Amino acid sequence: MPGYAGDTAGLSRRRRELNAALVDALGPLAPLAVDARVTDIFVTADGRVHVDRGHGAVTIERLRFEPEAAQDLVVHLIALGGRHIDEASPCCDVRLGDGLRAHGVLPPISAGGALLSLRLPRPDIGALDDLALPDDAVAALRRALAARQTMLITGATGSGKTTLLSAWLSAADPGDRIVVLEDVAEARIHHPHVVALEARQPNLEGAGGVDLARLVREALRMRPDRLVVGECRGAEVREFLAALNTGHRGGAGTLHANGLADVAARLEAVGMLAGLAPTALARQAVSGIDLIAHLDRTPDGARRVSFGRVEVDARDRLRAHPLLPDEVAAP
Repeated sequence: MPGYAGDTAGLSRRRRELNAALVDALGPLAPLAVDARVTDIFVTADGRVHVDRGHGAVTIERLRFEPEAAQDLVVHLIALGGRHIDEASPCCDVRLGDGLRAHGVLPPISAGGALLSLRLPRPDIGALDDLALPDDAVAALRRALAARQTMLITGATGSGKTTLLSAWLSAADPGDRIVVLEDVAEARIHHPHVVALEARQPNLEGAGGVDLARLVREALRMRPDRLVVGECRGAEVREFLAALNTGHRGGAGTLHANGLADVAARLEAVGMLAGLAPTALARQAVSGIDLIAHLDRTPDGARRVSFGRVEVDARDRLRAHPLLPDEVAAP
């Protein structure tokens, strides 16, 4: 495997702190991972390395893995996260260190060679004011938090959903008990009372798995003041909406969606996976979700947010109605 050969001249002076074991495991990717500007690192099947510093992925020309070295790296990182990946179980997701997320895929699922995707946490997630959002949007988010509105944060992959979730809940009342459920733990909420639960994959015999739907049921026995589901994408949406409709207000969830107008269709699609008919989903969503905050990025990489609320149309189907920031939790 070739060593890390270049691109160090462009590394940010701001560094991301990683523990020594993770730096050692990352090998030639470590100088990229400690750059505070880097949000994602990808190794493709041909061994090439691509890095995203917030403006789209670019290729690191002088760094390339041989096929065996790339596969060894994937297997080692997944093992470091306490899970197992091989030809029988060729896809896996793990959390490493303080929120770094690693996803690996091995042949034969990946044609041509091993794949690795690393999602790196922001080293400085703090207040809402640090997210470079417009002042009226920050004010709207603060009003929603104070009013204990339940917020669904939507956007594409890499739009900053988890970053906004973390910053928003970090501003919650210190007396609140926040229970956070995630498939792979990524949220970094700076709050004195956070209970974090992480799903577990089944073992090689198919036993021992704990999914998000189970975690929602367990969380309801833990008396949460704010219940948070890191990503709604399957059966957990049924349990989450049921919880929101039994008095658990002020929480949040995230959902992948391309735009505010697409949120209703995405919720319906996820609801169908959970066995919810569109009309049943619509009535539960309207009752349980107070606010949608949709994130996207401008061509120059700046983050922007638009707001909406869910409504039921004349056909008893869900739709998203846009809101101006001043209309969010308006007095």
